[in-house]
Amino acid sequence: MKKILIVEDEESIRIALEDDFRLENYEVIVASDGIEGLTKASNTDIDLIILDIMLPGMNGFDICKKLRSQGIRTPVIMLTAKGQEIDRVLGLEIGADDYVTKPFSPRELQARVKAVLRRMESESDETENLFRSGSLEVDFRQYLCCKNGKEVRLTAHEFELLKYLIRTRGRVITRNELLDKVWGKDVFVTPHTVDTHVANLRRKVEDDPSRSRLIISIRGVGYKFISV
Repeated sequence: MKKILIVEDEESIRIALEDDFRLENYEVIVASDGIEGLTKASNTDIDLIILDIMLPGMNGFDICKKLRSQGIRTPVIMLTAKGQEIDRVLGLEIGADDYVTKPFSPRELQARVKAVLRRMESESDETENLFRSGSLEVDFRQYLCCKNGKEVRLTAHEFELLKYLIRTRGRVITRNELLDKVWGKDVFVTPHTVDTHVANLRRKVEDDPSRSRLIISIRGVGYKFISV
């Protein structure tokens, strides 16, 4: 079941959208202001975000920009009562995937949602085995990592660690989760092992390991991978 986040401050519209998408067998989460919307979009496994532009607390443009700067690629459909071309262009330039102007019919919005989800699934099928970010390229199928066009030699655990961080990019991953997913639950290793492997990985894939831009440390918790 696909999960949709609806960020809309007008209660009547929010309730109507929630009902419509639940009837279409989507799991629906709602937020009534920009701050709540950003928090839910950042910390929840969402398949698509329906995002109003005019919101209290933080507008939809800033939310979308913030999500993209964090490496969160969840598709976004923006809603607005404004009809100016500049709003539509700006929304798409900052990373929105589609744009619907109020008033709209429920069928139109549902069709847009389905189209965006189909496109994302198609792109995911094509790119799930290949990741590119800046000068870094990782081919998961061939177990190949390249930087600036040159192969980077990674150990098996370093590659699996990098792969898991990339697959979960934008999300904070604890050391214990990395231990379970990369080394396995039945293998006894300490959280320090993760730190050592991350340090080695940074030396190999970061432009400047002392100022990491890809693998970010979250103090006292773990790590987060961010696309650049």
